[in-house]
Amino acid sequence: MRTEYKIFAAVAVFLFGAAAVYGLYTFNTPNPSGGGGDGYAGGTEWVGVVALILSGLLCSMCAGFFWFVARRIDLRPEDREDGEIAEGAGEVGFFSPGSYWPFGIALAAAVAGIGLVFWMWWLLAFGLVCVIFASCGLLFEYYSGTRHPEAHL
Repeated sequence: MRTEYKIFAAVAVFLFGAAAVYGLYTFNTPNPSGGGGDGYAGGTEWVGVVALILSGLLCSMCAGFFWFVARRIDLRPEDREDGEIAEGAGEVGFFSPGSYWPFGIALAAAVAGIGLVFWMWWLLAFGLVCVIFASCGLLFEYYSGTRHPEAHL
């Protein structure tokens, strides 16, 4: 995890620096005659600056999470200088062979998004309820039903 948090921290530092440079680069002093030929009256272009700052904060959050986890686990082979490829062999984890719940979450989020765009509060509420239902279905997929480990005994 040490490699991961260093990568995210480096990207976050880059994004914060890019936000500063972008803010200074887009700063335009107002033209006393009422603006330039491009119709822009001056000032910083704030949408890009805010987007870069928020992206930097998101990368900082990921870096903080990986740093927090890296302090609590032992060094993995890829984090050590003397680590061998063979040390990483074995079971990596459990991965679902197939599930329809992610499609349900995406469909419900699309319905909620359409309700938000057209400001149909009833469609937005229905979509959000469906998102919650589909997320619970995905979360509890292996705790009930035919995919429960004890169902095949």
